[in-house]
Amino acid sequence: MSRINKNVILALLTLTSSAFLLFQLYYYKHYLSAKNGIGLSKSKGSKIGFDSTQWRAVKKFIMLTSSQNVPVFLIDPLILELVSKNFEQIKNTSHGSTSECKFFCVPREFTAFALQYHLWKNEEGWFRIAENMGFQCLKIESKDPRLDGIDSLSGTEIPLHYICRLATHAIHLVVFHERSGNYLWHGHLRLKGHIDKKFVPFRKLQFGRYPGAFDRPELQQVTIDGLEVRIPKDPVHFLEEIPHSRFIECRYKEARAFLQQYLDDNTVEAMVFRKSAKELLQLAAKTLKKLGVRFWLSSGTCLGWYRQCNIIPYSKDVDLGIFIQDYKSDIIIAFQDAGLPLKHKFGKVEDSLELSFQGKDDVKLDIFFFYEETDHMWNGGTQAKSGKKFKYLFPKFTLCWTEFVDMKVNVPCETIEYIEANYGKTWKIPIKIWDWKNSPPNVQSNGIWPISEWDEVIQLY
Repeated sequence: MSRINKNVILALLTLTSSAFLLFQLYYYKHYLSAKNGIGLSKSKGSKIGFDSTQWRAVKKFIMLTSSQNVPVFLIDPLILELVSKNFEQIKNTSHGSTSECKFFCVPREFTAFALQYHLWKNEEGWFRIAENMGFQCLKIESKDPRLDGIDSLSGTEIPLHYICRLATHAIHLVVFHERSGNYLWHGHLRLKGHIDKKFVPFRKLQFGRYPGAFDRPELQQVTIDGLEVRIPKDPVHFLEEIPHSRFIECRYKEARAFLQQYLDDNTVEAMVFRKSAKELLQLAAKTLKKLGVRFWLSSGTCLGWYRQCNIIPYSKDVDLGIFIQDYKSDIIIAFQDAGLPLKHKFGKVEDSLELSFQGKDDVKLDIFFFYEETDHMWNGGTQAKSGKKFKYLFPKFTLCWTEFVDMKVNVPCETIEYIEANYGKTWKIPIKIWDWKNSPPNVQSNGIWPISEWDEVIQLY
């Protein structure tokens, strides 16, 4: 009997102790936490998610770059998109006040940062310290394309990408280099033979599948998940640039071979024309950028870039292409306000629109509008004296960035197909006499404008 009483008493003591412990926890959570700002869940002062591998890797990387004055900024598309959607909340967050990790703790294998290389002062020292802090780092280098046009310097290697792994998370540091068109460029992440292909899942990287070009972003410092980081001041614009950032270089080696076979025209007339054409292209680019209208080098201007990395001196004009869906009704007024009077307007928005503006020194700017069909694209032409219509067919293409006469401009990514459509397989041979109605292999008759529409579709100034 006494034995049973002892068991009962022991059970009662255990139950009482448990009840008292639960009461303490309840009191701590609902009374002291409210008084002192301490809680066990999402109330102020908690640190939800801050033990994630991603956050720890980012924190350590930021500590590393801050201590070495390495001016990195965040370019990770996933994180920037979350930031842009919660920007007001982030702007009102002070350092260390964050209670929950909402951005850097999102599951992912990489976090992408960028660095402007010309601002980096201690590359080798940073690399050693990173490894001392526990990072395993991989450096990707390749030749500097900016020097390809200079025989004695081509082949010089520059850093393009760093990948630093900490446990199961990796930091991808994209190295941006300045280009003469006042924009930033990063190179292709090409793995050389000695590199461990299993170091990280390279195919999942957001940057490096191809070279890229970006506007130089203005930066601002914000606090994200308790960490001070720099981001583009306009994250939405940067995100919009990413899918359209692919960059292709001028073919300097082939251009040199071309100019050895066909000597360049270095007469005063040719130099004056090239100078005027460059200024006209710069003015056109500035005008279209203000309008928010995409354009690309077309016809002879595109051929000059691809064949000889320069303006063809006997072309006598600047040729641009614009998708008709990007047409804006105030485009003519915008060019006139920029000092370029309208020379002629052929066609109409829904059919074969073409604009020509008069630049200085008798150099004109021709803008061809492109229309998309199921399996091809085309632009139109009109003969003023007869009203005859022409159609120039092109295979479908996308747009890439390139550098041309110290500018960042678009060209068709599928350049060779575009040029061969317009100039045939013999495009490497210079032809100074060109009949736009008969010479292009992609031209075909497209009927004739009704006389009743001539006043609308044939306007000469």
